[in-house]
Amino acid sequence: MAYQLSAILLFLAAVLFPAPVESAVRQYQFNVVMKNVTKLCATKSIVTVNGKFPGPTLYAREGDAVNVKVTNKVKYNVTIHWHGVRQLRTGWADGPGYITQCPIQTGQSYVYNFTLVGQRGTLLWHAHISWLRATLHGAIVILPKKNVPYPFPKPHKEKLIVLGEWWKSDVETVINQAMQTGLPPNLSDAHTINGRPGPVPNCSLSSGYTLHVKSGKTYLLRIINAALNDDLFFRIANHNLTVVDVDACYTKPFKTDTIFIAPGQTTNALLTADQEPGKYLIAISPFMDTVVPIDNMIDTGSLRYKGLPPFPKTTLTAMPPKNATPVAKTFLNSLRSLNSKQFPSKVPLAIDHSLLFTIGVGVNPCATCVNGTQTVGVINNVTFVMPSTALLQAHYYGIGGVFTDDFPGNPPTTYNYTGNVTTNMQTLNGTRVYRVAYNSTVQVVLQGTSIIAPESHPTHLHGHNFYTVGSGLGNYDPEKDPKSFNLVDPVERNTMSVPTAGWIVIRFQADNPGVWFLHCHLEVHTSWGLKMAFLVDNGEGPTESLPPPPSDLPKC
Repeated sequence: MAYQLSAILLFLAAVLFPAPVESAVRQYQFNVVMKNVTKLCATKSIVTVNGKFPGPTLYAREGDAVNVKVTNKVKYNVTIHWHGVRQLRTGWADGPGYITQCPIQTGQSYVYNFTLVGQRGTLLWHAHISWLRATLHGAIVILPKKNVPYPFPKPHKEKLIVLGEWWKSDVETVINQAMQTGLPPNLSDAHTINGRPGPVPNCSLSSGYTLHVKSGKTYLLRIINAALNDDLFFRIANHNLTVVDVDACYTKPFKTDTIFIAPGQTTNALLTADQEPGKYLIAISPFMDTVVPIDNMIDTGSLRYKGLPPFPKTTLTAMPPKNATPVAKTFLNSLRSLNSKQFPSKVPLAIDHSLLFTIGVGVNPCATCVNGTQTVGVINNVTFVMPSTALLQAHYYGIGGVFTDDFPGNPPTTYNYTGNVTTNMQTLNGTRVYRVAYNSTVQVVLQGTSIIAPESHPTHLHGHNFYTVGSGLGNYDPEKDPKSFNLVDPVERNTMSVPTAGWIVIRFQADNPGVWFLHCHLEVHTSWGLKMAFLVDNGEGPTESLPPPPSDLPKC
């Protein structure tokens, strides 16, 4: 009886005088191991975390500290990038190989420590060295703080939808051969939804992902594009989706029947099971509105209402053509920051650094390549050369000879960037960064070029979110185009597509000391050197400065 009374008193005390909500420490163990996997009726060994493809989901709440011990048990050097996590003053945990850390070597471990500050939604983690992220990737789910609701109706359940690419051959062999020969890498053989390529010709064993729903219920779909090289359309037959969040930033809700999502991007969308109970096709297909070859395979799964007989007829859907630029443009133009009192838009208005980056590809001599040349990626005529010492270490310890801080803020020559380009296609090679003071504001015009071929470039900035205040086709006009900028509620995210033969303008505040990668998230372009880095100097005092590296930071 005394025990029961004590328990009742404790319960009443907890109700009447609740303890303050404290942030938790989320701890994970990631073992990087090989795993035999069969897809498309062919078996191969792939690099995984804990034997899973896609890898395990990292769950946390806004404000939580996250500790992930990564142990490398494979023959490849490994790093893990927590894509879209702000990493405020935790640049040592950002993860891009030779930018913020040396890779974790075989048999070694590294603990990534970071705190989720001011973010809630869906992000992803993936390997950030060579092409390992083809299979080494997974979801990051950041829930709101306890007792803080979503700014949209609470869903019945939440479902993860991780989109990817699949090669029958070894992916590391694919990119190594491409780099050695100077030829484009082989295309993937299929796309995947949650690791499944769906039904394909000549393989009766290949099956697709099934999303089970109850009639009348609403579900939050957390959609991630973890593919290496393909922008994708996502559609569910006869069902609309309401977009409420991209890249862990809330948006003004809008309805659409088609999601456009580039590699590295995430989209949260509400799905209501409001159709006649049945089985409906889920499909993803690639987007490419230029002459560059892509994997044309359409991957399919199904949405299935509860209570159906075993083999119901499937309601089909038609996917947009692969060059459906208007569909992609309509989706991107519909994105707006929520800009509410609780989640305001903080677009920088006064700009300290106004930059113009031309991005695309070029051609450099290559004595060992098949045609004597190799295709390279380029920003402002500079092809980035990966260092052998991590940039962040070189910056922190003042190690000379690793990089220079003279990355050009404008292209060395002006020309008709998106016209019939006849300029010299050869580029300069260098490990160069652009240096900015702490808390300075930066505007970057990302201008696509037509050298060899124009192409859409999903561009990712590490360590910061940015606002896309403008976009257009052709060449950016510094006199005319700023007049149409959205400085009120532009979409906030960490990865944004530069349209084919067009431009976007992004703005961000450099409030995070360290070295931060900016690169095309098409892995083939990253491999070719379409990348650079911002160096953000320390501010005043320890709260505005990069702390020392952890003792277990990997060595090169």
